[in-house]
Amino acid sequence: MTIGDRRAAVVGTDPGEAAVSAPRVGDTVLFGGLLLLTAVIVLLDVRTGEDLRVVPLLVVVPALVSVFGTVRQTGYTAAWIMAVVVTSRLVSGGTFWDVAVGVGFTVLACVLGVGSCLLRIRHATEIARLRSAAVALQRQILRPLPVVTDQVVAHGVYAPIEEDRLVGGDIYEVVESPYGTRVVIGDVQGKGIAAIGAGFAALGAFREAAIREPTLTGVVDALEDAVARHNTFSAQTGEVERFVTALVLGFEGEDRVEAVNCGHLPPHLLHDGGAAAVPLRLTSVPLGMAELSSEARGAEQFDFPAGATLLAFTDGVTEARDASGTFYPLDTRLDRWAGYGPSEVLDALHADLEAFSGGVRRDDIAMLALHKAPTGNRRRQSGAMSGQGARRAAQTFSEW
Repeated sequence: MTIGDRRAAVVGTDPGEAAVSAPRVGDTVLFGGLLLLTAVIVLLDVRTGEDLRVVPLLVVVPALVSVFGTVRQTGYTAAWIMAVVVTSRLVSGGTFWDVAVGVGFTVLACVLGVGSCLLRIRHATEIARLRSAAVALQRQILRPLPVVTDQVVAHGVYAPIEEDRLVGGDIYEVVESPYGTRVVIGDVQGKGIAAIGAGFAALGAFREAAIREPTLTGVVDALEDAVARHNTFSAQTGEVERFVTALVLGFEGEDRVEAVNCGHLPPHLLHDGGAAAVPLRLTSVPLGMAELSSEARGAEQFDFPAGATLLAFTDGVTEARDASGTFYPLDTRLDRWAGYGPSEVLDALHADLEAFSGGVRRDDIAMLALHKAPTGNRRRQSGAMSGQGARRAAQTFSEW
């Protein structure tokens, strides 16, 4: 699933009708089928005679229509069925109490069918509003890709483990700063809303620090402080403290990339028809665990030649398994797509992951494919953001 804008469409005349995912049946088809069903049931009832009355079975039809129809369609169906069944009951005769009980049961069943349709649409309306709020929240947490800066073009794929969620525990961000483009991709320990909260804390800190801090290690220190503060608050509220594995990248020069690896998987470089993991030697503890290590985090550099694609990802990729439990062989599979463009690599890799795992996802998946921006792309007039502009941008992110 390539990251992009997600929009909730509003269609239909009844409130909440747009939120009903099941396809609605047109009035002509519905009423045509209703007439046909009624004719068949009435003929069967005539043939079976008094021994077996089948017309009363029509009372289940409004309940069935309420599952996929609108309130208006369910109401018309209930009125029609009520008229047919009640008329049949009156014509067939019987004692007063037999007729009264039969008519009362028919009316009750039809009213319940319309009521269940109303409740379904009300519930669908609430779900639609919640999902709309989730879409708005996602746009604040995770930026739609691709993102184009002076140094790189960032394409991405994001697939939460739970289909009913738009955001999971994996995070990413791309920020253009006075010190070049800075990128983070990370994986929060655990899943659920609490994991999303820890990820949001890290993202907010990155958006501010990426513009404010002149060094990449300074950015990572700000992330560490943010996760530590979040964990302190979590402990006070009885929630589990969490750590975040993260890879922070800085693109400033022409052919070099700076990296700080906080317990994350190393990126892979696709270039000259081959793919290989970037040999990062300095791997420190994840964010939120700095107090457990006596060594300060350090940055290192590696080559990023022209025409190359840098692929960063979370462990949802490498820990995907097939039916036999075998892990996904990323290193051998990437060679197949070494000559592809960034978006094509992501599409091919995502499709191969789905095929390999049989569509069974065990973890969130986030992937970024970074490629050098075209020469002269969005050139800044002064070559860098002014200090005053940087402070304004940092203040904006902080207030946000």
